[in-house]
Amino acid sequence: MAKIITIAHQKGGVGKSTLAINLALCFQDQLSVALVDTDLQGSLYHIREDFPELVVIGADKVTDIEKLDFDLIIVDTPPYLSSKLPELFLHSDFILVPTKAGFFDMMAIRSTLALIKEAQRKSPQLKAGIILNMVKPRSGITQDVADLIQSMGTPLLKTRVHDRVSIARSSMTAGILNGTDRRAKEEIMALTEEVVEHISAEVA
Repeated sequence: MAKIITIAHQKGGVGKSTLAINLALCFQDQLSVALVDTDLQGSLYHIREDFPELVVIGADKVTDIEKLDFDLIIVDTPPYLSSKLPELFLHSDFILVPTKAGFFDMMAIRSTLALIKEAQRKSPQLKAGIILNMVKPRSGITQDVADLIQSMGTPLLKTRVHDRVSIARSSMTAGILNGTDRRAKEEIMALTEEVVEHISAEVA
């Protein structure tokens, strides 16, 4: 059975697709990986030819995703609260919620977290984590936001991914691992390792 990582946040512009691509590229050295685009606009699906080493699939139904024969499936979701999310969450092993470090982003995240908690009530083994993404350098608001996240009941990952041109452009430059930005690579690798730790941890 494939492990399924779903990347979700109903707000657009938080870097879901970019993280999805770079996580898939990090994992594919060790595992057979499929990157699944459930957004009807298909932003990932339309750039699949730019990543010939990645399997990028468009899928409209959760049942289509479950039939895929891979070690790991990474699912990118639309930038709104899709009616598919509750079912998709129930079939996931880990849900990654990227957010910017702003208070309006914190308010927007609540609906996604509510869906995750509802799924966890039905499927207690489901795990989730919030990643501070596109973090501005020397941003004083970041710690305040981190403290607020801690009160929301979904773990905040230790890794922070900063607002770097190299990461923003990585979907056009064959991924961050193929670039020259050492710090960007370190952040994406740290995120990959932390996601593995969460998936592997025993449910208390």
